[in-house]
Amino acid sequence: MKKLVILVIVAALAAAFIFIPPKLANTNTAGSGMGPGPGASENQSRDTVFAVRTAHAERRTLQAYIEVNGNIVSEKQVAVVPDAAGKLVSMKVSLGSLVQKGALVAEVDPSRPGTVYSLSPVYAPISGTVVSHPLTAGSTVSTATTLVTLAAAGSVEIEAAIPEREVGQLRTGLRSDVFLEAFPGEVFAAEVIRLSPVVDPVSRTKQIILRFSREDPRINSGMFARIKLNTRTYQDVVSIPEDAVVENRGTTVVYVVSGETVRMREIETGVSVDGEVEIKSGLESGEAVVVQGQQFLTDGAAVRVIGSR
Repeated sequence: MKKLVILVIVAALAAAFIFIPPKLANTNTAGSGMGPGPGASENQSRDTVFAVRTAHAERRTLQAYIEVNGNIVSEKQVAVVPDAAGKLVSMKVSLGSLVQKGALVAEVDPSRPGTVYSLSPVYAPISGTVVSHPLTAGSTVSTATTLVTLAAAGSVEIEAAIPEREVGQLRTGLRSDVFLEAFPGEVFAAEVIRLSPVVDPVSRTKQIILRFSREDPRINSGMFARIKLNTRTYQDVVSIPEDAVVENRGTTVVYVVSGETVRMREIETGVSVDGEVEIKSGLESGEAVVVQGQQFLTDGAAVRVIGSR
């Protein structure tokens, strides 16, 4: 009797095992965010559909540029010094004054103890604006002391320092967009007119001078400038968003959409500008590449495109 009960139990367990359905494969739906992961089998990749966003390779012109800060300076500045040493007894101008060539700027008393001399006048050597006024009456001066600095009227330039790593791209005639804090939203055109012949060994920079394309009386010496200096132009190159580029075991690849699957393709990249990267080989204009979701993909993976740029 006991043997019969045991046989019945064993038979019931065997029947239950036979009718339990096998575990289904994990088939992620689009947008689930789950992928096969590293080492996933090819069968698993085919069973999984990945939601991706794409962009098309296009031919366009990429404009490389350097962004630096600069200062507005007067194109011509002259330091005014006295003809005689002595005591500065009067200043006839103030900071910001407009003076004409030959105008009286200051007077110096060259007298010494026991001697009395006439006042020595100091005249403006050029017409311009007083941009520096370091001394006051009563100061002792020599023939090397700068009393004021005059900047030629209506003539300003931009000084900027370019890092050594970028100097190979510099040349006169390069055009730039200049932005001034005083005039937000406005863009002023300028171009490079002079380059320093040396690189500063301390700052490791090369100085450049730019001139505005047209004079603007609102622009004053001493203003701060942000400069977008256009360097090299890459015309009619195939480019894609940088987000599409993937590093895979030492090679640079993209995932190209082909029907409902993707193919991993090795590419050679060039210059990168504002989120767009030049494609030198491996991709043709018009082909669609994955720009979002590629971290889950393998060669031949099934995809569903949910948007494009």
